[in-house]
Amino acid sequence: MKLAARVGKVLPSLTLGISAKAKAMKADGIDVCSLSAGEPDFDTPEHIKAAAQKALDIGYTKYGPAGGEPKLKEAIANKLSQENGLNYKAENIIVTNGGKHSLFNLMLALIEPGDEVIIPAPYWLSYPEMVKLAGGTPIILTTDAETAYKITPEQLRQGITNKTKLLVLNSPSNPTGVVYQPEEIKALAEVVVEQNILVVSDEIYEKIIYDDTQHLSIGAVNSEIFKNTIVSNGFAKTYSMTGWRVGYLAAPVKLINATVKIQGHSTSNVCTFAQYGAIAALDSSQDCIEQMRQAFAKRRHIIYDLLNAMPGISCNQPDGAFYIFVNISKISSSSLEFCNALLEDQNVAVIPGVAFGADDHIRISYATDLVTIEKGMDRLQQFVRSRT
Repeated sequence: MKLAARVGKVLPSLTLGISAKAKAMKADGIDVCSLSAGEPDFDTPEHIKAAAQKALDIGYTKYGPAGGEPKLKEAIANKLSQENGLNYKAENIIVTNGGKHSLFNLMLALIEPGDEVIIPAPYWLSYPEMVKLAGGTPIILTTDAETAYKITPEQLRQGITNKTKLLVLNSPSNPTGVVYQPEEIKALAEVVVEQNILVVSDEIYEKIIYDDTQHLSIGAVNSEIFKNTIVSNGFAKTYSMTGWRVGYLAAPVKLINATVKIQGHSTSNVCTFAQYGAIAALDSSQDCIEQMRQAFAKRRHIIYDLLNAMPGISCNQPDGAFYIFVNISKISSSSLEFCNALLEDQNVAVIPGVAFGADDHIRISYATDLVTIEKGMDRLQQFVRSRT
């Protein structure tokens, strides 16, 4: 059997692979500290589950519109307008099978062979693979701890060519936890408008921020950048709804109609009753978000202090999300080798930085309980000491 050439260009997901290996070890009775998954350990809030159960009882179990339930699209548009300062209407929204699917639809609708897509590194591992599947070319702009893992306006300007079609901006970031501050967002917006390219702002972690950090959606800077902006978001992280697979894309109507066409021939509609849970998430009290955010903030403080006490490794304190990106360059030249050895020797699962374009780092998730975090850090410290 000869597979399509596009498949050979795409790398498998290391995050899913490491997480699957850790789960298999747990199933065999091994005491594994899993610090790998990008998934809140909290249950979905009860009022959201109740709304989906009610929808089931009513009979919302049939096909729905390919672009999403009208009530949910209205709720998303209202959220974006009131919370983010983005003047979208329901016609500017498509509901997708998770935030990842919204980005995949976007790449298929927008990117053609020859198009370049600028992606700052470290990046979420699926960005460049989606671009490749669409026939485009990922252009990676490298950052490091000294620049707080952020690209500068001048770096962006220099990366743009006559083939550049799109910038992918992820703030708060997976894997670094970096949040671009409002003045930094405004400076990047100037370049996007000046060079007349598009930007997709992946804001899946927007509510998980700490201290005095502020989140500004780039499309809210002014009317000029708004025309060039596409927003990707979803319910997985904010409301602990990872398994529900409900996300969305907000963009000009022409682009949304194209993604609806694609979705109509691929997945049809998103699970109908799950969308009613998402409506409840937006229309009900947001107190559940703050409860989870406070727990993440406490864990962030503890894991940051524990990591910085270890010899031979270093990390910046994240501003958002629930990941901490750790430099291991003084200990290992291969993040994959480091992570495999850590899992085999100490039963601790973390993600190799090579998956995110930074082979001298590892990503640790603190979206788990404090007992697991503290036990995992103790084991990591033993592992690090054995190598220094």
